Amino acid sequence: MATPPPPPPDSRPAGDLGRRLALRREELGLSREETAARAGVAPGYLRYLEEQPTASPGVHTLLRLADALRTTLRELTGGDAELPPGPGRAARNPGFTRLGAQECWTLLATHGVGRLAVNTVSGPVVVPVNYTVVHRSIVFRTAPRTVTARAAGSRVAFEVDRVDTAFSRGWSVLVHGRAHAVTDPDDVRRLRGLAHSKPWAGGRRDLWIRVEPRIVTGRRITV
Repeated sequence: MATPPPPPPDSRPAGDLGRRLALRREELGLSREETAARAGVAPGYLRYLEEQPTASPGVHTLLRLADALRTTLRELTGGDAELPPGPGRAARNPGFTRLGAQECWTLLATHGVGRLAVNTVSGPVVVPVNYTVVHRSIVFRTAPRTVTARAAGSRVAFEVDRVDTAFSRGWSVLVHGRAHAVTDPDDVRRLRGLAHSKPWAGGRRDLWIRVEPRIVTGRRITV
C-alpha cells in the first residue's frame, strides 16, 4: 500500500494524540527537533505523529515520548481526560513557596481557563471561564442573566492553577478584586481584538466583564 503524502507545512495537529503531543511540547517550550532527540525518534516521524489523526505508534515509542515530555503514558494518550487534576501521590520531599506579584502575573498571562467565585442569593458559586489578561486585569465574555454576569458590580475571587501529575508539582494564583461590566464601545472593540480565544461554552456571549485586582497572591509546589 502506498504511503500517504505528508500534510502541508502549515497544518495543525489533527488527531487526539497529535494535539496532546504538540500541546505538551509548547507547555515545555520544546521544538519538535528537541523533543525528537530526547525521545530517540526522527523529527519527521514526530511530525507524522502530531499531524496524522490515524497515527498509531507502539507502546515503547509512546513511553519514550512520555518520558521526553515529562508526562505519563495515561496523560499523553488521553486516559485521564475525564479525571480531575492531581490524582497522583504527593512527592517525597515537596517544597512550598510563595510567588511574587510579577511571577503571578506572568503565570496568569499564559491564559486558559480560570475559576470565578461569585456570591449569589443561594450562596457562593464557582464557575470556569475562558479569560484574557489585559493591562493587569482579568477580562472574559459571558451572556446576560448568567451566574458570571452577576459578578458585575461586586467583589469576586478568580483562581488559576496548573498541575503536573507526573511529577506531583504545580502552582496556583488567586486574584481578589471587583468586577465591572465593560460598556464603552471602544473598549469592547479593543477587548475583542485582544481576546485569547472565544468562550468554549459557545453561544452568544457579548457581555464583557473586567476584574480589577485588589490582591494577587500565588504559590508553587516543587519537588
